[in-house]
Amino acid sequence: MIRRLIAVLAVCVLPVLPANAVTIEKVSSPGGIEAWLVQDHTNPIIAVNFSFRGGAALDPPGKTGLTEMVASLLDEGAGDLDSQAFHGKLENLAISFGYSASEDALHGHLKTIAANRDTAFDLLRLSLTQPRFDADAVERIRGQIQAVLIQELQNPNVIAERAFVKAMYPDHPYGLPVDGTPETITAITVDDLKGWVAAHMGRDQLYVSVVGDITPEQLTDLLDRTFGGLPAKAAPVAVADVAPATDGKISVTHRPIPQSVVMFGQAGLKRNDPDWYVAYVMNHILGGGSFSSRLMNEVRVKRGLAYGVYSYLLPHDHSALLAGSVATRNERVAESIQLIKDEWRRMAEGGVTAQELAEAKTYLNGSFPLQLDSTESIASLVEVVQMENLGIDYLNRRKALIDAVSADDVKRVARRLLDTDRLSFVVLGDPKGL
Repeated sequence: MIRRLIAVLAVCVLPVLPANAVTIEKVSSPGGIEAWLVQDHTNPIIAVNFSFRGGAALDPPGKTGLTEMVASLLDEGAGDLDSQAFHGKLENLAISFGYSASEDALHGHLKTIAANRDTAFDLLRLSLTQPRFDADAVERIRGQIQAVLIQELQNPNVIAERAFVKAMYPDHPYGLPVDGTPETITAITVDDLKGWVAAHMGRDQLYVSVVGDITPEQLTDLLDRTFGGLPAKAAPVAVADVAPATDGKISVTHRPIPQSVVMFGQAGLKRNDPDWYVAYVMNHILGGGSFSSRLMNEVRVKRGLAYGVYSYLLPHDHSALLAGSVATRNERVAESIQLIKDEWRRMAEGGVTAQELAEAKTYLNGSFPLQLDSTESIASLVEVVQMENLGIDYLNRRKALIDAVSADDVKRVARRLLDTDRLSFVVLGDPKGL
């Protein structure tokens, strides 16, 4: 994906704000398009984040990477502007603009100074409703994606990640790479690109967040002008729910490298699970808290087996993982895996201490405002809140949700979630003693 970041906008940031200082309001257009807005008139900047639910999991067989390729081409010319003319306008007016893909959505972002608001939104409208997919642009982007893929597929971390998701989801789209392979990218046609846009960019799957120097009245008019030309409805998101295929085994992909990359995981929790915040706090203590986590303490601090070891919650729309990774010397892989299993079991059997719980809450609540340091970061966060149905008052409730987690809650959820017998490992390298 080609990124174009405008330096003049990168330095226009807000001071770090407390979460309760950010007020989200709903804005609805006459045409029924809704956006969540955070007004900030201290800087003449507007940031927009938007998404269409239904992402790379919808890619047809043999054409994985289609959604990612669509994302790479939507800003490569639209309407009567070819790629060069389109990007010329963006650069001349210091407009930051682009798209990306994930398993469950196509994402877009726009950032502009307020003086260029109307032009910026008009360029966005063109890219959404009149993308050109010119042959020269398609082949240029195809070549760029393939070059990046060929390079990435020499990276042990990328190879290990692909092997891991394939092991977790062997017969599901989540097991396929979002950005495709050199072969599947070759198979994608212009008709495929146009067909994806026509089928999946409907207003009923659209989420919009806007932050910055704009009023509700101004935004109301822009919503219909920008998004009103999209189809009213997208094709159904026909992706099946699936449980990850975790069996507690260790699978090895042999490569002659001095350090093995290890990825591990088991079933996790979806974002709407009632135990999400308990699991979030639990995971911070287990492996999500960098140097403060149990895994980091046992694997790195005490024994120096790895530079880092991490665990994280990975919710999708149709599945969820509790996953992690570590990279260590081949002769220490077996030891590292055993330590991870031991900490998994210790958390499941004994929960956490009062001190660990208090320190986790302090960190999770204290670090959160750092995500509110720019118009762009706030727009991104508001979009997540909207798409995950967390409620428009989430920023005001988040601290209380974390503070409410008790040691008994963590022990209960750890017993529910952490199952050493189902914790699967995928190793890339030349490990000894496995």
